Amino acid sequence: MVQPADSKALTLGLLAGVGLGVAGLTLAVALYQRAKKRDGGGAAARRRTEFHNHSKTPESSQRQADILEKLNGLIRSLEEVKGEVQSLKEAVPRLQERVRKELGPERSPKKRSSPGHTAAKKRKRSEQVPEDGGGDAAAAADSGSLSSEELESEGGYITAHTDAEEESEEEKVICPTVNTAFGSLAQEDNQTSEFDALMQKADNLHENPELDKKEGFQLLLEKKDQFWDQVEFLWRLARAYADVHDMTADIEDKKNYATIGKEIATDAVNAGPQSADSHMWLAIICGHLSEYGSVQAKIKNGSLFKDHIDKAIELRPQDPKLYHLLGRWCYAASQLTWLEKKVAATLFNEAPDSTIQDALQCFLKVEELHPRYSKTNCVYITKCYRELGQPNNAHTWCDMAASFPNNAEEPEIQEELENLLSALKK
Repeated sequence: MVQPADSKALTLGLLAGVGLGVAGLTLAVALYQRAKKRDGGGAAARRRTEFHNHSKTPESSQRQADILEKLNGLIRSLEEVKGEVQSLKEAVPRLQERVRKELGPERSPKKRSSPGHTAAKKRKRSEQVPEDGGGDAAAAADSGSLSSEELESEGGYITAHTDAEEESEEEKVICPTVNTAFGSLAQEDNQTSEFDALMQKADNLHENPELDKKEGFQLLLEKKDQFWDQVEFLWRLARAYADVHDMTADIEDKKNYATIGKEIATDAVNAGPQSADSHMWLAIICGHLSEYGSVQAKIKNGSLFKDHIDKAIELRPQDPKLYHLLGRWCYAASQLTWLEKKVAATLFNEAPDSTIQDALQCFLKVEELHPRYSKTNCVYITKCYRELGQPNNAHTWCDMAASFPNNAEEPEIQEELENLLSALKK
């Protein structure tokens, strides 16, 4: 069986032989044409005269006919050789590719020596062999020691060496790009993991007592510069400001915390208009601010509260907390004084027209979505029924509110519950 290297050598030899033959024929034709041009018209005329003189004899005529036939045959052969050469030229790229594929698995992992390096080794070995008949021995030693890869033609080496260089250059370009891409992905994954862990910790601290809420506030405050453009971070930071507001006793400090929290919550809404939590916490902080300042500021913040609660309900209609907050707003709006309603009408062209019945519907919606939602919600249902003149329903919901355990974080609600229990017993 012919090995891939032998096949390649035979192919290249065939190409070389055909090329030499074509080159020889082409050279002969070219010399003939040049000689013909140099002779001029006179020489051509003499040859025609001699030809006609010789053609007078039968033998000359036969000889001329044989010569013409041979020339015609030579021309046809030349045309056929040209066609074959053209076919070989077209087949060479495919043949080279085939040889390269066949040699691919058999390439040695060792670095291939260049033809120049191989020739240098030969010269060195020849110099080391004694002059007395050692030349043949050196040549035999060289032939025996060279591998089949080293005996490949220089053209084959250059092709393989060029492929290796191209692959090396591609690796130099691709590897840094791939490494950079994987590095960026790894960095993004690390940042995502850090962010998710931070959000989870902030949520856990928010659900715990005051000391943990303060810790959560400081934790988020330290990361503000890093995650200032993240919606999930911003509304949690606004929530932390609302927590600190609730835990602070000084009025001025409470106002400052609420003011800063409102700015951050507004940033959260702007960054994520479809975030229900952003709208909810902006509404809650606006509710805090409505407790301070003038009547005008109270009405304005109350209106913002209503707008953002409505938007949050639109985005998350099955959240009971949102309906509880809307019920609180409706209840507060129903308790506005005549002066406050006039100011609201001046600012917004119409005064809030919410009633106790509207507030009750919101609180009952909370219980529909989440039965026994909270003590606070039951207290407000009790207050609504009492003001609507329905004592039996008021008693029912008051007893349900009393069944909840006492919560140290709701002292005002507990006090209202005790007052309602006393009032309903009369």
